[in-house]
Amino acid sequence: MNKHPGIWQRLEPYVYLLPTCIGLLAFSAGAVAASFFLSFTQWDMISPPEWIGLGNYVGLWQSSLFWDVVRNTVMFVFMAVPMSVVCSLALALLVHTPLRGIRLFRTAYFLPVVSSMIAVALVWSWLFNPEYGLLNYMLHAAFGITGPAWLDDSTWALPAMVLVTVWKGLGYSMVIFLAGLQNIPQDLYDAATIDGAGGWTTFRSVTLPMLSPTTFFVIVITLINAFQVFEQTYVLTRGGPANATLTLSYFIYQNAFQFFQMGKAAALSYVLFACVFVVTFLQFRIQKRWVFYG
Repeated sequence: MNKHPGIWQRLEPYVYLLPTCIGLLAFSAGAVAASFFLSFTQWDMISPPEWIGLGNYVGLWQSSLFWDVVRNTVMFVFMAVPMSVVCSLALALLVHTPLRGIRLFRTAYFLPVVSSMIAVALVWSWLFNPEYGLLNYMLHAAFGITGPAWLDDSTWALPAMVLVTVWKGLGYSMVIFLAGLQNIPQDLYDAATIDGAGGWTTFRSVTLPMLSPTTFFVIVITLINAFQVFEQTYVLTRGGPANATLTLSYFIYQNAFQFFQMGKAAALSYVLFACVFVVTFLQFRIQKRWVFYG
């Protein structure tokens, strides 16, 4: 029996991988390289690209609108991520209770995840309507409060968009937390009960440490998704009012497909990539201080 495979046996796995590799190079790696080149050019999609070096990046640095966009994006991330993590963890703890019909509640909470963001945003735009929206009606009926013009108010538009984002993604993070809760050994809870630990002490000393790898994953994924927020902005506010909800992803779309400044849009894409990379890198650097792999 031949113990040394022939050339075909050695190349066969790579032949099967070749179509995937070609697609990756043509539609992913090739697009990344092309956009990196375009970020150093001025191109309106009609005339040939004109090399301007760091002109796009310098222009962004000197633009007050760009810094407003960065501020909006950072504010959105700082509001959406903690709210999403805390609410999804609380929801996972609730549906982790072994009650009759609990699967129905888990399914109901997960339904927004599989719903179209466009459809979800359209429904929420009706709920936020200042005249006949359900949200302002409930505020007035329950507390006698006259609700704001949510999406038309520069103070409330961004929080309203955060609310939609958190509600839409709550079920996804809930399922991940639920899987983490189900993997915590029951022996740890029994030992805590024997030691006389109460509910809060058990949660703080057992549940949270054992959930730290799951929490780390949820935070990283939620951060990346928050930086890339687009559909909510497109449907609900179009970046308004007065650019109060203009985020990096939507600003990239505007420059590319409304203003036809593809070079500037490409530069903005790499700014967004740098933001996501730095934040994710810092998360991985500090995870050793609080993530417990037991």
